[in-house]
Amino acid sequence: MSFYDLSKEKRSELVDAIHKAILSDISKGKNLAILKYASDEDTYIRKTAYLAIGKIHKANEDLRNKILTELDRLIENGNEKIRQTAVNAAGEIGMYDFGVIEHIMETGLFDEHPSVRNAVKGSIKKMGEKNPKPVLKFAKQYLHHEDKEIRREICHGIELRGRKYPQDILPLLCELQWDKTRRVRSTLVHVLGQIAYKKGCLEIVIADLKKWENK
Repeated sequence: MSFYDLSKEKRSELVDAIHKAILSDISKGKNLAILKYASDEDTYIRKTAYLAIGKIHKANEDLRNKILTELDRLIENGNEKIRQTAVNAAGEIGMYDFGVIEHIMETGLFDEHPSVRNAVKGSIKKMGEKNPKPVLKFAKQYLHHEDKEIRREICHGIELRGRKYPQDILPLLCELQWDKTRRVRSTLVHVLGQIAYKKGCLEIVIADLKKWENK
């Protein structure tokens, strides 16, 4: 039975049980429960697991090193679902402390599996909204990477910050105006559209585009 086949009450009980099991694992230096939930076929079970890791890290300063050590192991696991969960958990932490998980984002960015790379993109979105300075600095490093998919995912990843603060990401998007890959250019146009339609953003985007060399 999948997560959303359960009643609201049963879902709440399951979330609590997963949280307690993961907390117990971390406290004891074990990972049986973590591996079980991080590799689950149900997306929402994996989401519950990475949200639990993020909450435990934030609430328990004494367990933070253990959590980071475990994430370092998980990102090297042979199961892509576990690596995906590790990236998403790191993204929860990166919303308030990016420095300690930056290496996990970098590892995930070059993962062979698209679901792990997509987790990096999603994490950049949520981290960039809450903790923009270090995240955008990280993103800027890859705007001209030789791999077109890296450039595209970074472009897409910074979108969410731009929906409220377009001025923060327009200088980065500008660097992609001459990109030679159609797929990257299409993503650039998509992101510009996504931030331009938000209230108060259209004028800012248009004013900036008028300064771009690629008319």
